[in-house]
Amino acid sequence: MTTEPSDAARERLRRWRLVLGGDPADGTGHALAGRDAAMDGALSALYGKGDEPAAGRERAAGLGASAPAVARWLGDIRTYFPSSVVQVMQRDAIDRLGLSTLLLEPEMLEAVEADVHLVGTLLSLGKAMPEATKETARAVVRKVVDDLEQRLATRTRATLAGALDRSARVRRPRHHDIDWNRTIAANLNHYLPEHRTVVPERLVGYGRAARSVKKDVVLCVDQSGSMAASVVHASVFGAVLASMRSISTRLVVFDTAVVDLTDQLDDPVDVLFGTQLGGGTDINRALAYCQSRITRPTETVVVLISDLYEGGIRDEMLKRVAAMKASEVQFVTLLALSDEGAPAYDRDHAAALAALGAPAFACTPDLFPEVMAAAIEKRPLPIPDTA
Repeated sequence: MTTEPSDAARERLRRWRLVLGGDPADGTGHALAGRDAAMDGALSALYGKGDEPAAGRERAAGLGASAPAVARWLGDIRTYFPSSVVQVMQRDAIDRLGLSTLLLEPEMLEAVEADVHLVGTLLSLGKAMPEATKETARAVVRKVVDDLEQRLATRTRATLAGALDRSARVRRPRHHDIDWNRTIAANLNHYLPEHRTVVPERLVGYGRAARSVKKDVVLCVDQSGSMAASVVHASVFGAVLASMRSISTRLVVFDTAVVDLTDQLDDPVDVLFGTQLGGGTDINRALAYCQSRITRPTETVVVLISDLYEGGIRDEMLKRVAAMKASEVQFVTLLALSDEGAPAYDRDHAAALAALGAPAFACTPDLFPEVMAAAIEKRPLPIPDTA
């Protein structure tokens, strides 16, 4: 007498069947129908196999290079899977099947799920992109940038405004500029119990609420191919910082050449289309340019965003960082500015920078405002434990 599997057991078999792909040896013996069969077909088109793969060869996927077939497949995966999964599958399709050239067609761009990685791919295809596709590409990039700015801008402005206010406090304030709460907290050890009062030896003031620029920020961004997501996020943050009147922001991107995109910071989409992903890396040359633009070192924060694979003169690069720190520039090194986790990076260069007091670490977009606030206030950076 056979026992029918329970609902929970059938669900486990269904899930394993979708994961394993239906090979006769997968052991599930479970057939798919309806929506499950359609999902399996979409997965097989990307991750599937031939009936009899040759020994030592990878399984062949089933999309081919047909634009109509790919467009249908893109529509299918958006129907059957959540947005986060769709983005992963699109990325895999581009990497595994070499579909980058199909993104040069407007119809294809309209079908994809836009995300940071897709923007990076589009930017890397910039020179090959035909005129008919450029407007569609800009619309795709605009959507991603607007979504990022909406998520990040308010918190960034609020965090940095507070940091700027605290960094502007003065030690000899006029009476109406005294921050009494902080003054009392700073002088509690001078409390006189017999008089039930605090005798302040040090006054803490708010400083002048002047509209003049309080801090200079230089974002120096590596635009080599591995830094695509970081370039996208840095462009958005650059535009946000540039919108704050108390911060003078400069955005410099580099490979073996150096390009100053500061004049385009009012629109991060223009910034992104002004970059050119790929090529070599000359960090020393980029830092030389940034160093030459510093006029107020004690009020300047330089943020180098790079995986540190230097193609220029290593010792000169380190000397420039040491010189900037000696002049009291706040120097921050980010190995990545993205949500992609720990990046590959040059560990020798990272160790050398750490020895100079400029530790290098990966930073998520959500952490970036706190990192900038700490640099502005000249306090220890909130370096993640996984750095």
